[in-house]
Amino acid sequence: MKKRGRGIGCNLYGVGFGFNRPDHSSAYVEIADDGSVTLLSGCSEIGQGSDTVLCQIAAEELGIPFEWVRIISGDSGVTPDGGPSTASRQTYVSGNAVKKAAEDAKSHMIQLASEILKCTIEELMVANQRITSIKDEHKTIAFATVASEAHKRGKPFIGHGWHDNTTSDVDPETNQGDAYSTYIYATQVADVEVDTETGEVKVLQVVAAHDCGRAINPQLVEAQIEGAVAQGLGYALMEEVILNDGRTLTPTFAEFLIPTSLDVPEVIPIIVEDLEYQGPFQAKGVGEGAIIPTAAAIINAIYDAVGVRINSLPATPDKILALLKGKEM
Repeated sequence: MKKRGRGIGCNLYGVGFGFNRPDHSSAYVEIADDGSVTLLSGCSEIGQGSDTVLCQIAAEELGIPFEWVRIISGDSGVTPDGGPSTASRQTYVSGNAVKKAAEDAKSHMIQLASEILKCTIEELMVANQRITSIKDEHKTIAFATVASEAHKRGKPFIGHGWHDNTTSDVDPETNQGDAYSTYIYATQVADVEVDTETGEVKVLQVVAAHDCGRAINPQLVEAQIEGAVAQGLGYALMEEVILNDGRTLTPTFAEFLIPTSLDVPEVIPIIVEDLEYQGPFQAKGVGEGAIIPTAAAIINAIYDAVGVRINSLPATPDKILALLKGKEM
């Protein structure tokens, strides 16, 4: 007999290293004579989309198209330190560093534009590929023209940004305090089907609502959520390291199972933008936080379906059948 159940999993997750551990990043932004931009960041792109997001942040701050920005990332020979791609920190920490580097480069652009347009720095704004006076719209000049003029004068614009996300530690006696500068939150709801004769669990659907602050690139956020659900499913139902006298009995993917495309259910990602004003354009992150609720939601759904509580992962068919048998006795 196949029975269906629904379970919920919730979590919060600190962004960055926290607990007074050094957490910083830096970046360089260089504006070429045609107005195009080269961004140098030590952030390592490992498939999470950080290169895209950092380029978007630089382009937004400089008021230029995304296509004008290229990035050199994770190259220890030329890029400044960006810290590791872990702790869901790169959008938040390296993103802030990139924004500050773009602000620095932009300030030099505005200084030169004020000389050319014969107006004050304070009245100039950068947007839509132009630098324009907010007092006199006729005083305007193309971003690329200012960049070209800077190079003619031997003043190439290079901006540097450094961001420190190091937080205070908690109280050693009470463990109370702000261990992290910001947090992300999530709730996932899983629908499952449990075969009481075989113990097999099929996850039918996962609805995943995630707070990531401002979603700088919503498509990438959704992809992170979908990938995290697939990983969480594997953690909940399949991935098991079996040891015998110090020897691993599951050394390859023939024995250590991970989800395939046939195992991954329909995932419905929901982006919740609870803005964080310390983040770049109010962004936080998503990364690791998205994987945490999945297993809990699936295990709760199994309990809802057949009334047995799994206390060790993964929830293999053997474990479920044993619990069902014990329930009958």
